[in-house]
Amino acid sequence: MKTLVEAVNDALHTEMERDGDVLVMGEDVSRLGGVFRATAGLRERFGAQRCVDTPLAEAGILGTAVGLAMAGWRPVCEMQYDAFSYPCLDQLICHVGRYRWRTRGAMEFPITVRMPYGGRVRAPELHDDSPEAYYAHTPGVKVAIPSTPADAKGLLAAAIRDPDPVVVLEPKLIYRSARGEVPEGDHVVPLGSARVARPGDDVTVVAYGAMVAVAEEAAERVDASVEVLDLRSLKPLDEPSLLGSVARTGRAVIVAEAPRTAGFAAEVAAILAEKAILDLRGPVLRVTGYDVPYPYWTIEDHYLPSAARVAAAIERVMAF
Repeated sequence: MKTLVEAVNDALHTEMERDGDVLVMGEDVSRLGGVFRATAGLRERFGAQRCVDTPLAEAGILGTAVGLAMAGWRPVCEMQYDAFSYPCLDQLICHVGRYRWRTRGAMEFPITVRMPYGGRVRAPELHDDSPEAYYAHTPGVKVAIPSTPADAKGLLAAAIRDPDPVVVLEPKLIYRSARGEVPEGDHVVPLGSARVARPGDDVTVVAYGAMVAVAEEAAERVDASVEVLDLRSLKPLDEPSLLGSVARTGRAVIVAEAPRTAGFAAEVAAILAEKAILDLRGPVLRVTGYDVPYPYWTIEDHYLPSAARVAAAIERVMAF
């Protein structure tokens, strides 16, 4: 049994052992082993040349990764917290997502950007955001979000081996609370494959990251057979699994902790409106954060989707 953060650490050890071109870089990742200890032991095992402490300069971290990828490396960049990644958006949007296209496919950019994300951990400002929509909106960049330890290892391995840049968002709320069996050695969960976390017949609740557990708790509170679909990968998105689940149940509730407007939940709702309209028996509902900066911890529980809010949405769509 491993925690989610232990599974991340396992994936990094496994992939660095498997491929000598993989290196890890970021703030405090080497001597300290990362603020969450996700990179613990890498410096001791693989040396300071492959586990590199960087300056506090996120744009510099990702810009350096671009050069390393051009030179044949497979860099894994850690952004220490979700909102700390915003200074590197220029590099991501202008360069990382475009270079393979610019070279007409002649050059691969196997860059992995991993970061803890999400709230309800009583952290200060700029430590609780859910920025997945920024990355999913960027052409040329893939996005994965695990909700279990096994998926944390498998998705990170898939990201590191992928020829394109991948952003892996790790829900810090469940870094140490989510525990599960994790395969030893090589373990890859293909990008673009959703997971049925809980089968059901009456309504599909679509979620990812820490919201999967919230959806599962909500399912226990209602008098309905609830299917919980864990997307795992936002881009590429497993549309066949999404559409197949909603075709079976006829109803959909989407849960995401990011702000509501133009969030990834809106993209999922649009896909269902375009491609599942004849299967739907009620409106597609969203349960999300609010369109305000992430609040201080005294009121964050009112901001984030709760099992009660998700259960209310399920009951509303069931009564339609």
